[in-house]
Parts: sequence; C-alpha cells; structure tokens
Amino acid sequence: MKKINSIVDFVSGTPQFRITESFDEQSPIYTFYSQTDLSEDLVGIRSEDSDKKRVRTMDDVNTLATGDVVFSLISGSAAVIREAHHGYLYTQNYVKLSPEEKIDPHFLVYLLNENSAVKKQLLIGLQGSQVLKYSLKQIKDLEIPTLPDFEKQKIIGEIYVKQLRVQALKNRAAKQETMMRLQQLEEVSKHD
Repeated sequence: MKKINSIVDFVSGTPQFRITESFDEQSPIYTFYSQTDLSEDLVGIRSEDSDKKRVRTMDDVNTLATGDVVFSLISGSAAVIREAHHGYLYTQNYVKLSPEEKIDPHFLVYLLNENSAVKKQLLIGLQGSQVLKYSLKQIKDLEIPTLPDFEKQKIIGEIYVKQLRVQALKNRAAKQETMMRLQQLEEVSKHD
C-alpha cells in the first residue's frame, strides 16, 4: 500500500467567496460545477436541466476539462468529467486529481468510490467531526492498494462505469413506471 499523493497531484477548487463578480459584458461567464453534475458524470445520464448557478468574472478560476477526475469533499465520491461539463468552474468543495503514474481515470474513480479499504479510511476521518465534509489532507493521506496493470485497470474502470449507467437507467425506468401506474390509479379512482 502507498499513499495516493505519491501517484496523484491535487488541485483544489477556487474559493467561491473570493470570486469577484464582474459586470463587464466582455468578462467570461462560468457555470459552477455541482453535486448534480458529479452524479451525471458518474452515471453518464443527464438529469432534467435545473437552473445552473453562473458567475461573470475576470478572476483566474479553476475549471474542469473533459477526462479530468474530480473528487467531492462534500459527498466523498469521485467522477470523470464528461464533455457536457467541460469548462465548468469548480469551487473549494471539489478537488481535481491528476494522476502522475499510468492510472486509468475510471479505475481511479472506482478505487475512490468502491474500494473497501479506501471507504474505511474516509469514514474514520469523519468520526468526531461536526460537519460531514472531507478535507484535502484526508484525501492526500489515503493509502491505496497495489495497482493492477494498466490493461486490467481499463477493464475494471469500463465495467464499473457501464454498471453504474445500467443501474441508473433501470432506476429511471422503474421511477417512470411507478409514476405511470400512480397516474392510472388516480384516473380509475376519479371515475367512481
């Protein structure tokens, strides 16, 4: 086992309270990355478009690119950024992980989200804390198991992502079926 910070670089998000809003029409507009976006990136399915929080600023801010791995200090979960969220601004609630060694991004996400040894370390770090939020130090200190060869990582990462997508599609279908049945029941109950 070795510490994750020996094979991954970390880039913290831009502190939201330090972003100065600009009213200059020439200033770029950034969309904030959110927990909903992370969930969408993880399962590969867009949810209903909600109002996205945006800011116009000339400040130098940290943004995400397609293929980046991002970790949420709020939920303790990671995802690979999809094209839909390319260029989004990420705040201090998120950390971008840039592997130094050859690590498949989806395998890294699998490791952070599902590995029992990693999950245990994350839970121990939260004990005694009033606010359930992970710290950058806690993430950097994570000990990870010996990595399989790169080809095996790619296979595991690919299967993991596909399984999450299948599960999300099944959940969506079940939810739609429930809504349809409830609507039918409501119609039947009106006719008596």
